[in-house]
Amino acid sequence: MKDKPRVLILYYSRSGNTRKLAGHIRDGVAAAGGEAVFRSTEEVSKDDFLAADGIIAGSPVYFGVMAAELKKVFDDFVSTRRKMEGKVGAAFATGGHHTGGKETTIFSIIQCMMIYGMIIVGDPMDASGHYGVACEKEPGETAASDGEKLGRRVVEVCRRLA
Repeated sequence: MKDKPRVLILYYSRSGNTRKLAGHIRDGVAAAGGEAVFRSTEEVSKDDFLAADGIIAGSPVYFGVMAAELKKVFDDFVSTRRKMEGKVGAAFATGGHHTGGKETTIFSIIQCMMIYGMIIVGDPMDASGHYGVACEKEPGETAASDGEKLGRRVVEVCRRLA
């Protein structure tokens, strides 16, 4: 790790809501002194994965799991798996309904990260203290704040593990 932990914020967003939440997470990474690498599933490379000290990945809810576009990244980058062991991982999700599977979507992302050997963190206790950040539709004030807190937490954990 360099002077600043490098955190990849990886997202898939069709409506723009997941990208907006990813932007708040990016703000938290930057506020904590981390280097935020902001990539959509179409833009991300294996080098982005390998260079990251932590990855925060997000998706809209699709049938209670992550979007196929995000799953494809984890599938396509499986050759990096052993090199990802010990890096920090966190997840976030957006959904169209207040009970619409955001936690199961977060768990589907966390499952991939665990298989990659990553160290998983949820959002901090001053956010929800649960699995990751989530919101219904466009992120409001609470989701934006929680996203920033998650970004800061991942940077802090990266520093502790360095």
